[in-house]
Amino acid sequence: MAAKTNKVFVSFALRDIKLRDQLLEQLNKEQTGFSFVDMPVKQSWEPAWKEECRDKVTGCDGVIALITKNVVRADGQLWEIRCAYEGRMPVLLLHGDAEKLPSKLPDPVGDREIDSWTWPTISTFLNRL
Repeated sequence: MAAKTNKVFVSFALRDIKLRDQLLEQLNKEQTGFSFVDMPVKQSWEPAWKEECRDKVTGCDGVIALITKNVVRADGQLWEIRCAYEGRMPVLLLHGDAEKLPSKLPDPVGDREIDSWTWPTISTFLNRL
């Protein structure tokens, strides 16, 4: 991985933008020393968007991905997560809300562990970056 940037990419389904806002509010309140970036416009069908997304994701120290039932139809979010795993980056998959997740999640999430959204979980992840 490249030099430490103190940036973390936040991946979310467009339908979960309010959850993204809640996460950013929590992260900023905790004064983590990291800045948080994302791709608010998801154009996963555009090759230029995919390339820009890959550069933005891999230019960070790690990825926090909010996983909800919406991930099933979130091609842009799945691309972001795929870029992180292909770049061998640290990824924290957070269960974004109280709703039960589908029994089968698409790759690259698949059967990977999805952690509860708690500050200790997030803090531990950030401290390892």
